[in-house]
Amino acid sequence: MAEERGSRIFAPGLLEGRICIVSGAGTGLGKATALELTGLGATVIGCGRRSEPLEGMVEEVSERGGQAEFEAIDIRDAEGVDGFMDGVLERHGRIDLLVNNAGGQFLSPAEAITPKGFRTVIDLNVQGTWQMTHAAATKAFIPQGEGKVISITVSPHMGFPGMVHTGAARAAVESMTRTLSVEWARFGTRLVAVAIGQFDTETLRTKYPKAIVENVAGTVPLGRLGTEEEMAWLIAYLASPAGDFFSGCVITLDGARDNWFGSWPPGGATGEGGEPLAEER
Repeated sequence: MAEERGSRIFAPGLLEGRICIVSGAGTGLGKATALELTGLGATVIGCGRRSEPLEGMVEEVSERGGQAEFEAIDIRDAEGVDGFMDGVLERHGRIDLLVNNAGGQFLSPAEAITPKGFRTVIDLNVQGTWQMTHAAATKAFIPQGEGKVISITVSPHMGFPGMVHTGAARAAVESMTRTLSVEWARFGTRLVAVAIGQFDTETLRTKYPKAIVENVAGTVPLGRLGTEEEMAWLIAYLASPAGDFFSGCVITLDGARDNWFGSWPPGGATGEGGEPLAEER
């Protein structure tokens, strides 16, 4: 028996008829987003470099009664991106939402990053995001007079040791988001960046050192990692009419990690008069 589509949070049919592109839709946060959007009635066209995980996403959506398609593309390939967007428009006639979720980086001390390594991260996260955004806007959003772009960036913003390349890249995307939100407002195009913190994904569990995996939740003030569904819910909210006045902003979704500077209260901290700070119970 097929699992019914739907959402634990939103009203059925909230995004009925919307055409949504999600890059990096085959795994993790991208897949969770695709499942949530299709559960609300949207048709999702997923893209990424590998066909196999995208096929799995489409199969799972179908089992839940939703509608999804996929195409394997490299978002760094400008001609490939243009052809992909043209194909979506030919089949569906419009595009309502672009979620720039595809990206990538590698953990490394700054002094060990080569020019090629740095350039690779910039090309994927900045150039690729720009090409997807520009193609969706010029081919669909501007001609039809409306559209939304949600680009995934990263938290914390005060510095990202071991990830200087992606920190620089995602900061560029956030600045691009703010700029384009002004330039393209006259075309009804809304752009938002969602800066995500530490989430419990397969990539985190399998691609990062054990010491980081075991201790990263302790760096989050709320004391836990985010879930994939929590990001998907935010994307669905922004895609809905409730998100229509959001544009040119960066929404940070990280359990207060962006504001964190260590344990609180710090050891030995005292209140007025030299008395130790006490916890309320």
